[in-house]
Amino acid sequence: MRLLLILALLTAPLMARAVQPDEMLPDPSEEARARAITKELRCVVCQSESLDESNADIARDLRLMVRERIVAGDSDPEVMDYVVDRYGEYVLFRPRFSAFNAALWFSGPVFLLIGGGLALAFIRRRSRAPDPPPPGLTEEERRRLARLTEE
Repeated sequence: MRLLLILALLTAPLMARAVQPDEMLPDPSEEARARAITKELRCVVCQSESLDESNADIARDLRLMVRERIVAGDSDPEVMDYVVDRYGEYVLFRPRFSAFNAALWFSGPVFLLIGGGLALAFIRRRSRAPDPPPPGLTEEERRRLARLTEE
């Protein structure tokens, strides 16, 4: 019995949802759309959580706003645009590609290619370089060698 209680207590936080029952829409298809949209939007306070997961007050307000827009008849892209118009592209977990953020999209692959090219050039240059000549014998080593060769 204790083991069952411990397991229940350990898994309870995993089952907790930020979406409260009073926020849910009566139509299951509309609720599913709202959940899909709020999973794609970042909480402006928590930053690493979606609106669907966040317990922040503003996340609740945004979840309610998304549901209001759905009930008003907006399509999913219209709802997303509505939220982005008010809070900026920062709220999108997957930002849209535009000329404004093209540098961010391409900088990672470009730097990876530059780094790979530099590493390849370094390795090639190093493999083509002649081996340095071995160091000469010291005076003591020469005397020892002379003694050994005399015998």
